[in-house]
Amino acid sequence: MRNKAMLVGAVRAGKSTLTNALLGRKVEAFKTQTLNYYDWIVDTPGEYSENPMFYKNIMATALEVTHVLYLQDATSEKLIFPPGFSMGIPKLPVGVITKCDLPEADLERSLDMLKTVMNQGPIVMVSSVTGMGVEHLKELTKLNNLTAMQQYVESSADPHLIYLG
Repeated sequence: MRNKAMLVGAVRAGKSTLTNALLGRKVEAFKTQTLNYYDWIVDTPGEYSENPMFYKNIMATALEVTHVLYLQDATSEKLIFPPGFSMGIPKLPVGVITKCDLPEADLERSLDMLKTVMNQGPIVMVSSVTGMGVEHLKELTKLNNLTAMQQYVESSADPHLIYLG
């Protein structure tokens, strides 16, 4: 199977905007109402992550992908994932802190939040507008195990790229 990534996160966390940045598309993001499949990316509605009744949709869609990107908006004080959420999905986890370029972004708070969701894996600080971190996400989703992801992070000198574990 070709590597595919599913983006999950709160409503307005930046999933569709990040999808467009990863695909190199200059399209205005819109409110995702259902699963959207684009090449190697599955963009999910924020409600799937915010409402536990929809977790079954995340679990079912995870069967189709190799990686799950857990998005946390750097401007939001709200964490929608329960503790250890990534451990219930047997796919390669990647934490993504979005909107890092905004003045109100709180990277430390967002990192602390993602550490409760994931116990292992890379975390990338991203700006879909400036492109910061987008190439790292593309490279990480090409890798097939946590060891390779850890080596990638450790070989990078980018302070916006962290490995948990």
